[in-house]
Amino acid sequence: MISEQSSVDHRSRWTEFLIEGLIRVMGLSSIGFVIVIFLFLLREGIPFFFEVSPANWLGARWYPTFDLYGMLPLVLGSVLVTVTAIGIALPLGVATAVFVREVAPRWAREILKPTIEVLAGIPSVVLGFFGMTLLSPLVRETLGAPTGLTAFTGALILAYMALPTIISVAEDALDAVPKSYRDAGLAMGATQWQTIWRVVVPAARSGIVTAVMLGLGRAIGETMAVMMVTGNAARLPLTLDSLFRPVRTMTATVAAEMGEVAHGSVHYHALFGLGIALFAITFAINLVAASTIFKKRRRGGLR
Repeated sequence: MISEQSSVDHRSRWTEFLIEGLIRVMGLSSIGFVIVIFLFLLREGIPFFFEVSPANWLGARWYPTFDLYGMLPLVLGSVLVTVTAIGIALPLGVATAVFVREVAPRWAREILKPTIEVLAGIPSVVLGFFGMTLLSPLVRETLGAPTGLTAFTGALILAYMALPTIISVAEDALDAVPKSYRDAGLAMGATQWQTIWRVVVPAARSGIVTAVMLGLGRAIGETMAVMMVTGNAARLPLTLDSLFRPVRTMTATVAAEMGEVAHGSVHYHALFGLGIALFAITFAINLVAASTIFKKRRRGGLR
C-alpha cells in the first residue's frame, strides 16, 4: 500500500515537473519569437539607413520611383488615424463596459458579452469593403469632403475594430474591483453613478489603461481595412482639414508595395525600415503603458 502511494506521488511529481517545464518553454519561446522577428527586421531594414541619406528618409516625400523615401508622411498618417480612432473608441468602450458590468441586468449581460466578443471576429477586409461602399459615401456627402476615402473614415473603421478589445478588457477590470468598494461608496451616501465614476472606475484604472493600449496596438497594426478606406495618398497631414483628406499609413505602404519590389533593392530595405519604425513605436507605447501600470501598483502597495 505504501509502495503504491509512493508510486502515485512519484508520477504526480514528474507530471507536475513536465507541465511546469512546458509552460516555461512556451513562455520563453514567445519572447524568443519577438526577438527573432526584431532581428530579422534589423537585418533587412538597417541597410536602408546607410544606403539613403538622413535628409532623404526624414523628408516629406515618399516616391520610391524617384528615389524619395521620406517616412514622415507615413508616420504622421499612422499617428493621425490611430489617435483619432482611440479618441473615438475610448469613451464609447469605457462607457459600454460600465453599462455591461454595472448597469445592465444579468440576462442582458449574458447576451451582450458574447455579442461584443463576436464582433472582434469580423474580418478586416469585410470592414474595409463596408467602409468603401457605405461609410465613404456617407462621409463625403455629410461632411462635404472632396472624397470619402479620408483619415476620418479610416479612424471610424479602426475605432470599431478596437471597441471589442477595449470593452472586454475594461469590463474584466471593472469586474475585478471588490464588491466592498461599491458597498462602501453606497454606505457613505453616494448614488450608484457617483460610486461608479468616483470609486469603481478609478479602482480599475490600470486595467482600463491596459485595454486602451491593447486597442491602440490593434489599431496601429491594422493593414487591410486602412489601406481600403484612407485613400493612400502619401502627404503630410499638417493642415487643419487633414483629418478629412486622404492619408497613407506605414502598414498600408508595406502591404501595397512589398509584392512589387526587387529583393535586396533600396526600396525593399526601405519597407523593412518602415517595419522597424512601426516596431519601435509599438514597443514605446507598450513600454509607457507597462511603466504607468507598474508605478500605480507600486504606489498602491506602498500605501
